[in-house]
Amino acid sequence: MSNFGFGASDDDPDKKKDPDGSGNPAGFGFGAEGFDPAQLGQMLTQFGQMLSGMGASGGTGSGPVNYDLAKQLARQQMGDFSPVSAGEREAITDAAHLAELWLDGATTLPAGATKTVAWTPVDWLDNTIDTWKRLCDPVAEQISGMWTSGLPAEAQQMAGPMMGMLTQMGGMAFGSQLGQALGQLSKEVLTSTDIGLPLGPSGTAALLPSAISSFSEGLEQPEREVLVFLAAREAAHQRLYGHIPWLRQRVLATVEEYARGIKMDFSAIEEAAAGLDPSALTDPSKIEAILQQGAFEPQTTPEQKHALERLETLLALVEGWVETVVAAALGDRLPGAVALGETIRRRRASGGPAEQTFATLVGLELRPRKVREAADLWRQLLAAADIDGRDGVWAHPDLLPDSSDLDNPAAFIDRVVGGGTSSFDDPIAQLEAMEAKERAEAADKAAGTDDKAADDKGTDDGPEKGSSTA
Repeated sequence: MSNFGFGASDDDPDKKKDPDGSGNPAGFGFGAEGFDPAQLGQMLTQFGQMLSGMGASGGTGSGPVNYDLAKQLARQQMGDFSPVSAGEREAITDAAHLAELWLDGATTLPAGATKTVAWTPVDWLDNTIDTWKRLCDPVAEQISGMWTSGLPAEAQQMAGPMMGMLTQMGGMAFGSQLGQALGQLSKEVLTSTDIGLPLGPSGTAALLPSAISSFSEGLEQPEREVLVFLAAREAAHQRLYGHIPWLRQRVLATVEEYARGIKMDFSAIEEAAAGLDPSALTDPSKIEAILQQGAFEPQTTPEQKHALERLETLLALVEGWVETVVAAALGDRLPGAVALGETIRRRRASGGPAEQTFATLVGLELRPRKVREAADLWRQLLAAADIDGRDGVWAHPDLLPDSSDLDNPAAFIDRVVGGGTSSFDDPIAQLEAMEAKERAEAADKAAGTDDKAADDKGTDDGPEKGSSTA
């Protein structure tokens, strides 16, 4: 699977060293002994020809991703669909109301949604595109900047306005792949938080009745029970993201950190530029096929690995918490809740919408491998403490368990509960105590420095006083 045009790399080392057979390994016609302005002109002419058909293929757009093109292609992918009926809206409203009532007893976090709505695939696209921009722009900007920064300084100066054309071409390529992915995803997602992220507007819970109806086919549970279960999951996500103010920003910042670590193989870019047929861009649907050829290959860095681990852990904690809270709220009230929970877990773990979307759009091969471990940790913490203690861990990011804690939850729970005692220490009070201790240690250190300085001064003054007395 490609991610933002990243496909399988070419394993032929000779081809990488000399992609076009010209004896020039540097790419784009720039050799180790400088660059040939004539070759630069040829390259820019080629890109100019490639861009000549952009007006007929969905507009030029602006920025690192052509979102106009993305939305156009996404809607083509959706095909025909039925509008939401009045009965479907009423059923979703009733399911959400019931779910919220049951969740009140399973978590200390109050309702996070001020309204619950029914979306069509187009509604989902229109209401989530702003969040997709925040997720995709950092990656696209990083890669777009590498295309131009990889050129020698003299080449960049000579290129001038043509660099803007390169950026537009990249924005069109990203927009094409984004549109293909969002169009497919819009027909699969069940709720606005189905991939674990708060994609929609703040305070708005949303369910997609058409996708839910398709999802319910083949399940043993009645569709009404499935609807209540999914409404509870959506409401639980909304409570968490609505009342943990740092959570949304932390997730997006981790994606941006991942993007900053992206490195590119410029020989692959040279090979792609040499092999593209300019006429292909007259049909935007062909851009996806071009990207699938493995034109660009990202180089994984240690920084990316660390960012990916943090993001996977954070989303696993979100998913595990939601799973635990929904199970507690519905377990005794909805006969099929346990089976539905396992179905959702398998859907996520087997490469469903979450993994595919992150892999394609953000470049992250995201598979929530530790959701089960995260859910076990939240359940054990609830058993060792109470609902206030479990939910209080979300008060500050420093209080959350990390990846190693998911593998060894007992140690984390001992730290939180206080060495296995039955009384739970308030996480906020624990954090404040830690900060107070650090301030006290800093103050003691400063006071010790002042005392030492005073003693030193007293020692220096002593002989003079003694001499005067004598």
